[in-house]
Amino acid sequence: MAKTTFEEEIYLRALTGRLVGKALADLGLNKVAVVASKNIICSSIATATEATFITLSGGVTYHFLAEKGKEADIAERVKAFAPQVTVLQFGGETPIEETKEIFVETLRQFAEKDVPGAFVVHVRIFAAGGLAKALEDEKIKEYLSKKDLFVYTVGFNEGKVYVNRILLDGSDIKLEKIAEYQVTLEHADLLNRSLKDRSITFA
Repeated sequence: MAKTTFEEEIYLRALTGRLVGKALADLGLNKVAVVASKNIICSSIATATEATFITLSGGVTYHFLAEKGKEADIAERVKAFAPQVTVLQFGGETPIEETKEIFVETLRQFAEKDVPGAFVVHVRIFAAGGLAKALEDEKIKEYLSKKDLFVYTVGFNEGKVYVNRILLDGSDIKLEKIAEYQVTLEHADLLNRSLKDRSITFA
């Protein structure tokens, strides 16, 4: 059981989304789509990502809600938006198996409609095996093999958020770190309590 309140979980996503938005701005991007699960926690990280990106880059973004049964519509709308990168922020309080199902179907529809741009995958769906599950579909695998893929991960002991390039090698998924961001003590404490169920003490 996580040692955090729901309020802290939302604030944690605000802190993390701020770093993701900064990373997107640091990549020199100016047009980013954010596709997020329809729940409070995912909306929190998504809007923090969007606000930070807009502030730092001067670019444009748009928030798309991922919902079961509406994956084809989302794919069409993202394609029309034509982003350089689509951030897939799937997780939050929606049950993970349902989230994974919507994530895979969203990518299947993106492949069907050949949506342009690179992808950034949220650590939660990545760690839960969402990308691995999606790659079992040959059409998705072929589509993503032609894309630049990234995932942000957490170094709990180091107090850092890492941006990694995803390298697809057959059925293997490998990560290559390309950037890192130091988190605040407050952020590190929330990450550890929420995701590792442990408290950390700062000397």
